Amino acid sequence: MSDIITLYTVNTPNGQKASIALEELGIKYKAQAISFSKNEQKEEWFLKVNPNGRIPAIVDHARGDFPVFESGAILLYLAEHYDPNHILMPADANKRSEVIQWLMFQMGGLGPMQGQANHFFRYASEKIPYGIKRYQDETKRLYSVMERQLSDGRKFLVGEYSLADISCFGWVAAHNWCGVSLDEFPLLDKWLHACAARPAVVSGMNVPTPNSIIDRDFALEDDADAKAKAASAWIMKEQEKK
Repeated sequence: MSDIITLYTVNTPNGQKASIALEELGIKYKAQAISFSKNEQKEEWFLKVNPNGRIPAIVDHARGDFPVFESGAILLYLAEHYDPNHILMPADANKRSEVIQWLMFQMGGLGPMQGQANHFFRYASEKIPYGIKRYQDETKRLYSVMERQLSDGRKFLVGEYSLADISCFGWVAAHNWCGVSLDEFPLLDKWLHACAARPAVVSGMNVPTPNSIIDRDFALEDDADAKAKAASAWIMKEQEKK
């Protein structure tokens, strides 16, 4: 059987959401890496898939080569068309709403705020203490919201494992990258490791390129500073074009 879906992605928290969901649902797919350094996400062919020029995006060949962009929209699309057994999206209407609420929490809060923490802490050519503290503190606040949610003894965010966990996992997994520790969030740390123990999560985290973050128990790589410096060069170059 040929691949049902083509996934255009990079091994980032947003890209990892799509690949983990595809792995969890057992969908046959092909991953195509997009090069940020070559600005491939802004090429005309890719803009026809995602007008916003961001990853991830998918093309569903089983449904007339239908394209879907935005990571949250991709998760909802996969649940609608490829999760008849409700593995990742509950059948119960209230539980379904809970999953969507946490998905929106990640899309509107955790991702954007931690993304800004990453930028000011790792990539900005000028280190601005206010910007670093502002977004690290907001990331911690959002972590505290998740910590409180888990305080009743539940293993995952809405009880059973779902898209809610998939959407948040890659971001929390990268907490050290933005300079935030999980020491004050023991329940969130336990949740992180519970997600990481799932085979599909391990597989999805290694798409489209190998990623040793789970094997490192979420510690930074030895060459983290060098990688941040290299990434900063093209990020700031793109900023100068705007």
